[in-house]
This record gives sequence, C-alpha cells and structure tokens, in this order.
Amino acid sequence: PRYFQHVERSREAVLRENLATLRDAIDQYHADKGIWPESLPRLAEERYVRAVPVDPVTDSAETWTTSPPPEGGEGVYDVHSGAEGAALGGTAYGDW
Repeated sequence: PRYFQHVERSREAVLRENLATLRDAIDQYHADKGIWPESLPRLAEERYVRAVPVDPVTDSAETWTTSPPPEGGEGVYDVHSGAEGAALGGTAYGDW
C-alpha cells in the first residue's frame, strides 16, 4: 500500500511540474508575440516547449483542458489537467 501512495505522489509532482512548464511557456509566448497561443501544440511548433508534455495522471498529451483569456478574445490563457478524480490531498486534478 505504501508503494502505491509513493507512485501517486510522484505522478502528482510531475503533474505540477508539467503545469508550471506549460503556464510559463504560455506567458513567454504572450510576452513575445502580444497574443495568446491558439493551442498547446502551437507552443511546440514555435519552440517554446520541445513537445506538449503528457499528463501523468491520464497518460496522454491530449487531455489537457485550456481556458480562454479572461478579458475575452481567443487563445490559450491557462491550462489544467483533464484527469478526473482527486489528488491525495483531496483537491480535484482539474482545479490545479
């Protein structure tokens, strides 16, 4: 049982790191170009990240959910995990 808890903690740590990396790349893209990226793969095409990272909870790079800019307009302003369920701490993965 302790082994599985350690594996889950590791997944959560990787998820936090991947979210931070994507959010940093989104901010850098916006700072450089003055617009929000149209999609996460666009960040890889423009070399802000090597590739869209995999969500370690869903094991897919296709399950990220994105949010548009709060002031309206188009593009990716924020990213969240598309995983269902809650982390060990009780918060939903989608709220991270």
